Amino acid sequence: MSVKKTLTALALTLVMPAAALASEGADRLTSLLEPLETLEARFEQLILDGSGERLQQANGQMWLSRPGKFRWEVAAPYQQEVISDGSEVYLYDPDLEQVTVQALDQRVTHTPALLLSGSARELTESYEVTVTRHQEGGGESFRLVPRSPDTLFEELQMTFRGEQLAALQMIDSTGQETVIEFSDVRTNHAIDEGRFAFQIPDGADVIRDTH
Repeated sequence: MSVKKTLTALALTLVMPAAALASEGADRLTSLLEPLETLEARFEQLILDGSGERLQQANGQMWLSRPGKFRWEVAAPYQQEVISDGSEVYLYDPDLEQVTVQALDQRVTHTPALLLSGSARELTESYEVTVTRHQEGGGESFRLVPRSPDTLFEELQMTFRGEQLAALQMIDSTGQETVIEFSDVRTNHAIDEGRFAFQIPDGADVIRDTH
C-alpha cells in the first residue's frame, strides 16, 4: 500500500466470549468516535513490507472535520497534500506539479480516513470490531476486520490513550503494514473551512480519476 493510497483513502487479550467482545468493541469505538467533530494532529507514518523491512517514513500534519472533510499534509521527506472538501479528494504533488481529483468514496471500508471523518455508526455494519484494554497506561486497541473483501486493507487497528486517538495500523493483502502515530492532538475546536478547500495551482497537470 503506497503512502498515497494510505492517506486517501493505522496486546493483551480479555477473557470474554468472542461475541460479547465484538459487540462491546463496536459499541465502545462508536462512543469514542461519535462525539468527534474536528481533529487536528501531527503524525509520523511508517510503511513496512511483509518481512518488517522499512520501506518509507514520513511526517506531517492533518486536520479532520465531520462529515467527510480532511486535509493531510506530508512535510518530509517530500511534500504531498491530500484534501477532501466533502465531495471530492485532491491529491497534490508539488514536485511533479500534478493534481489527481477523484470523487470522495463515502464507503468507510474504502477510505480509512472516513473512519474518523465519516459516520461512526457505519462501523458495526462494515467491520468486525474487537477491543483489547491495556493494563499499562490505560489505553485501548480496536481491531477492525472489513466484512467486505473489496477494501484497501485486510485489517486495521486503532489505538486510543484515554479518549484521544494515538495510532492507526493498517495491513494490506500483501502483508505490507502502515503505522501512523499521532501527537499534539486537539479535538472539537474550530478549524477554518478554508483548510478543506483546494485551489488547483496555475499550470498544474490535472488527472481526473473516474473509478
